[in-house]
Amino acid sequence: MATANNEFFDALAALEKERGLPEDYLIEKIKAAIVIAVKKDYEVEDDNVVVDIDPEIGAFRASLLRDIVEEVENPHTQVSLEEAQKVRKSYKVGQRMVTQLKTKEFGRIAAQTAKHVIRQGLREGERNLQCSEMQSRAHELITATVVSIDPERGNVVLDLGKGGSAVLPRNEQVPGETFHEGETVQVYVVDVLATDRGPRVTISRTHPGLVKRMFELEVPEIYDGTVEIKAIAREAGARTKLAVWSKNPDVDPVGACIGARGARVEKIVQELGGEKIDVIRWSEDITEFISAALSPAKVVKVELLPGETKSCRVTVPDHQLSLAIGNKGQNVRLCAHLTGYNIDIRPESGYYGEDEE
Repeated sequence: MATANNEFFDALAALEKERGLPEDYLIEKIKAAIVIAVKKDYEVEDDNVVVDIDPEIGAFRASLLRDIVEEVENPHTQVSLEEAQKVRKSYKVGQRMVTQLKTKEFGRIAAQTAKHVIRQGLREGERNLQCSEMQSRAHELITATVVSIDPERGNVVLDLGKGGSAVLPRNEQVPGETFHEGETVQVYVVDVLATDRGPRVTISRTHPGLVKRMFELEVPEIYDGTVEIKAIAREAGARTKLAVWSKNPDVDPVGACIGARGARVEKIVQELGGEKIDVIRWSEDITEFISAALSPAKVVKVELLPGETKSCRVTVPDHQLSLAIGNKGQNVRLCAHLTGYNIDIRPESGYYGEDEE
C-alpha cells in the first residue's frame, strides 16, 4: 500500500475533530469518491475498482481490476493473458489482474469529482448527525436562544444549540408572552423529522409535555421515580391540572410537587408567566379522582352514569357551582381532559329547576 501525502490524513483528522464526523464514516465517503473518479477516468464499473485506506499508517491504495481473457473486447475491463503474464507468470484466463493506480493519474476532472462527492458526503454526514442529535432530544425540554422575531406573523426563530434551529409559531406560544432577541426560553420538542435539508424540529410552549418536563426537572421525587405523573391537562397561559401518585406511601406526591412553602410549583408558575397549576392526588377510584380533579371546588357527590361513553354527574354546593365550572367552563373542561370522563355538574339544591329523570 502506497504512502499518501500526510496532509491528506491531517485533513481527515481535522474534519473528524471540527465537524464531529466519525473517521470510519469519512473514510467510506472518500473511498466512494475515489471509486467514482476512477470509474470516470477508466470507464469501468464499481466491481473493477478497489480502494483501501489505512489512516493508522497514513497510506491508501487505488487498484483497477481487469478480467484476464484470450481475446480482449473491452480494454477498460479486460486484459489479454499474454499481457497479464508479463506481470505475473501464474496468471490464467478467468482470473482478474490487479493494477495499482497512482493518484495523479485520476486527472483534474476525477479530482474535482472526488472533492464534490466528499463535500456532498460531509454535508450528508453532518445532516445525519444533526438529525440523530435532535431526535435524541425529542419529547424533552431544552433551553433555546431567541435569534429573530417576525413582527407580522409573530413567529420566533430559536437557536437550539449544536447547530440546530427551529421556528416557534405564534400558535405554539403562550398567549400574552413576549420575546426579545438574545434571551433564553424553554421549549418542548414535540417532534423531529429527518429531511434532506436536515432535521425539521417542531417545538412548543403550549404543549402539556412542557409542564410535565418542568416538574420532572424541578421535583427530585419525580426524577427518581418515587412520584409519578399520571395525567396532565393544560390550557396554556391559563391553567394546568397535574395528577400525581406516589409509589412510596410515606411520600406525599402533592406536597413533593408543591414544595416547601410552594417553592417548587412557584418556580414553574413564574417560568410560565403566571399560569395557574393545580396539583392533584391521582386515585384508582375514579370517583375520588374526579372529585379531586375539580379542585379548587368542593364536591358533594360523583355519580358514574351507565352507557358506553365515560360520563358522570357531579354534585357541588350551590355556592361552589361557578368555581367548579370555572371561567368559561375551563375548570370542568380541564377536569374532563384529565380524567377522561364527560362531566355534568349540578348544584346541590336541585337540577336547575328540571325534573330528575
